[in-house]
Amino acid sequence: MDLSPIFKAYDVRGVFPDQITEEACRRIGAAFGSFAAASTVIVGRDMRVSSPALSAAFMEGLTVSGVDVLNIGLVSTDALYFASGQQMLPGAMFTASHNPGNYNGIKFCLAGAAPVGEETGLTEIRRLAERGMPAHDTPGEVLAGDVVDDFAEHVLGFIDLSRLRPLKVVIDAANGMAGMMVPRIFDQLAVEVIPLYFELDGTFPNHPADPIKPENLVDLIAAVRREGADIGLAFDGDADRVFLIDENGEVVSGSLTTALVASRILASEPGAKVVHNLICSRIVSETIVAAGGEPVRTRVGHSFIKQVMAETKAVFGGEHSGHYYFRDNFRADSGVICALLVLEAISVESRTLSDLLLPLRKYFNSGEINTKVADQKSSLKALADMCHDGVQDWTDGLTVDYPSWWFNARGSNTEPLLRLNVEADSDELCKRMTEELLTKIRSQN
Repeated sequence: MDLSPIFKAYDVRGVFPDQITEEACRRIGAAFGSFAAASTVIVGRDMRVSSPALSAAFMEGLTVSGVDVLNIGLVSTDALYFASGQQMLPGAMFTASHNPGNYNGIKFCLAGAAPVGEETGLTEIRRLAERGMPAHDTPGEVLAGDVVDDFAEHVLGFIDLSRLRPLKVVIDAANGMAGMMVPRIFDQLAVEVIPLYFELDGTFPNHPADPIKPENLVDLIAAVRREGADIGLAFDGDADRVFLIDENGEVVSGSLTTALVASRILASEPGAKVVHNLICSRIVSETIVAAGGEPVRTRVGHSFIKQVMAETKAVFGGEHSGHYYFRDNFRADSGVICALLVLEAISVESRTLSDLLLPLRKYFNSGEINTKVADQKSSLKALADMCHDGVQDWTDGLTVDYPSWWFNARGSNTEPLLRLNVEADSDELCKRMTEELLTKIRSQN
């Protein structure tokens, strides 16, 4: 069985049932049990229509190979990571995150929520699954577990509940797992929650569960303005990412959120290291330094962030894509922990979110622009030749720095795309350089 179409850089993902099937998940379950070399594996799933059948097949693969399963059922991905960290067991989460309803997939972690990516296990898991694993003489068993209450207590421990003001918060769950998880957490807060699309529905009837796209934030922005809310929160399908909307209905980038949260954490841990990926705004590293911390730059992707956090003992990590990682959360990402810290910041400072962010809004960015290319390497070389007078860095694709602007272009791991991010000191410069770079990229096709 060829499983290469569904094994990606960071997880397993594909269209159900054309690409990701029950038989594939059965094989992958047995393979993961062998790779993880553990007596028990934790398994969780999201609300997608195919998740019950696919996770059941995966658990069958585990038990047939002699591994026990702790089935924690419907949870967010960050709750699965928490369970893995708390119980020091490997885990598997059935979700396709922000992808449409006909997709599904598996996110893996080892004991302690340690990441599993292409370079840290996925290639070996795929090889074992394609080969097939023999049945064990003594099959494992499936035990039911519930981690939601423990997870809620854990994430609430990141803030001082007594300092929260009675804020008005609009939350868009996008019919994803936040619809189940948010009430279990936010019902313990002295805030008014105005829910949007909390009903679990893996067909996503209202809008796609991808909050990085502006068109999926329209309803949340309208609700924040209509209700006179203090903040809006948009979660993705498996609720491990969050994007913020300020009280004026303005979208807050992942970079600004990273900078804000980093400054809050560094206030209590001066001198600590904070990790950020290389497409984050310059304001992130500037804010970290100003707050007395040490910025650590890394490649894009959760497996790299978590690895660098472990190596450097960083207290926090952030990505422009809305993933936020916490040392005290087993270095795993959690949208809800980030959201709670921002609510605390608004409360403690007695200022609006837009006021808190105003000093951070120094730069202008293009957002991530994807362009189909015939050859990623030749396109990057053309950009390097065009920008030969800038400071070039090939850590992850090509980053070129100039005094008043910079850009990163990197290839997609799964599609013939080049991803471009541009940032500049002025809106005019950002738009002009973005157009020049896109013209060069398109000329290579």
